[in-house]
Amino acid sequence: MASVTLGESAKLCQDEMIAGVIEAIVTVDNFYELLPFQGIDGNSLAYNRENALGDVESIGVGDTITAKNAATFTQVTTSLTKIIGDAEVDKMIQATRSSINDQTATQIASKAKSAGRNYKNQLINGSGAADEFNGLINLCASSQKVDTGTNGGALSFEFLDELLDLVVAKDGEVDFITMAARTRRSYKTLLRALGGVPMDEVYKLPSGKRMLAYSNVPIFRNDNIPVNQTKGSGSAQTTIFAGVFDDGSQHQGLAGITARNAAGLMVDHVGTSATKDEDIWRVKWYCSLALFSELALSAAEGITN
Repeated sequence: MASVTLGESAKLCQDEMIAGVIEAIVTVDNFYELLPFQGIDGNSLAYNRENALGDVESIGVGDTITAKNAATFTQVTTSLTKIIGDAEVDKMIQATRSSINDQTATQIASKAKSAGRNYKNQLINGSGAADEFNGLINLCASSQKVDTGTNGGALSFEFLDELLDLVVAKDGEVDFITMAARTRRSYKTLLRALGGVPMDEVYKLPSGKRMLAYSNVPIFRNDNIPVNQTKGSGSAQTTIFAGVFDDGSQHQGLAGITARNAAGLMVDHVGTSATKDEDIWRVKWYCSLALFSELALSAAEGITN
């Protein structure tokens, strides 16, 4: 008698299903873990950056005071944008195929993950156009960039030292360095050439996670930093950033911005489609990024290795 075939047995037994969805689309961005967010009223935030101090002078008794110049400022406006998407789920599919993985919950979670990834990408690459906010590449002032040569150059401790020295918004305190994974590998190569990793090159985050560091400043791997940039005649280059987070004063550093009365990711049940037997759920985030002081961010462009 012939054995039961695989096809016949499949009619009587379902393959074991694992609840949950295994993530296959993943980027690493530990920097985002520490980025502070501040809520604002209205759809934009205006703040003043100091251009020049009011002048003073040293004079003798009876001399005429000539130091009359007032301080000057530049007003900067950061506007909120929408990161948004609809999850639409057929009601029959939701009713008949949600015994293991809830179809609606899975689609909403996927949209939320996509919104988070979109923000992380704009945090670095945002152009300020087409309803994007400005990311670090555009926010970094030209005076805050390390001279890596006409055509860029390989990572060095000297570049890292200058990168940190340019950040002075908190009296020289630096909160972060962020770089692409390949650049972090190059940094490890520099450390190995010294014969190991000194104790001050490891940093412990508030979560307990240990990070590679330079001069006790944590180095965050960021997969959103491009590695196909050009400087001069060079190609396949990348950028390293260093800076400080704002302390809540809205004067010093970098901070995420969101609507005060609608903070973070929100999920709205829009209702049933007018033309299809589908439920519509809207995932949205009103957000942006602010750099309160240009002295809070520096960059080393044209890193070749």
